[in-house]
Amino acid sequence: MTPPTLPEIHYRIGSAALGHFPGHHRSRRGDSGFEFRGHASLLDAPDPRRLDLHASLRDPFGQWSVRVYSQRKSIPVAVVADLSASMGFAGAQARLAVLADFVDSLAWSAWRTGDSFGFIACDEQVRTDLLLPQSRSRAAAGELTRTLRSLQPTGHSAHGLHHAHRHLPQRRSLVFLLSDFHWPVDEVQTVLASLAHHDLVPVVLWDPQEFSLSAPRGLAPVLDPESGRQRLVWWRPALREQWRTQQAQRHEALLRVFRAQRLSPLFIEGAFDADTVTRHFHA
Repeated sequence: MTPPTLPEIHYRIGSAALGHFPGHHRSRRGDSGFEFRGHASLLDAPDPRRLDLHASLRDPFGQWSVRVYSQRKSIPVAVVADLSASMGFAGAQARLAVLADFVDSLAWSAWRTGDSFGFIACDEQVRTDLLLPQSRSRAAAGELTRTLRSLQPTGHSAHGLHHAHRHLPQRRSLVFLLSDFHWPVDEVQTVLASLAHHDLVPVVLWDPQEFSLSAPRGLAPVLDPESGRQRLVWWRPALREQWRTQQAQRHEALLRVFRAQRLSPLFIEGAFDADTVTRHFHA
């Protein structure tokens, strides 16, 4: 059977991997890899094949020294997704379709890299029906992404994100936080702080039509997806400019919060592009 053709994300972490399984990422563990880490006593690393005579002759205590090489290790990769009602927005792209494309590509990339993959969805609480524990199975995320594409979120808040860290691995992981971040700034700070133990990448999912209308003026229905309230507004150039200003202010407010946590966010405005995510890690 021919494997599906999916765009691949090439990611990396800033610190050394701490896992025990062999993989793709640099670590400071092991003594029989291929990346030179230093020297150790022959008693501590009993492998005479890696004996270093020059280092042994320079040792003031006359001990035999061997070269120690680090092994590459795997890491846990996880997605923490906001599934509150605002994530059901459909403009130029359906936001949940973009999220599903991201999850599908990341799960495929993690499997190709030898890493485990997990998924945690939250609205008012953690969605246990969509919970995917860490797995190295390629098929683990297949049914999940199909469910995400047909899902209609109804939660009135993303409060469950405050408890998402309880379902992540204890050891340091690469975590992608996917959301439109249309919730109060203090809540954003709290959620980021709860995930600070991990290598966190906030992914902001916005849509070009979310903050504007195509018509220059006229009566337009406006819907708040979180509360379900709808009202009519007179769409005019002054209001259009006001919305643009609020979008820019929201953008800057989120950047300040992310920078305070020393995080580098990724803004996806439109369709999912795996190359954009890869450039985020290698820029």
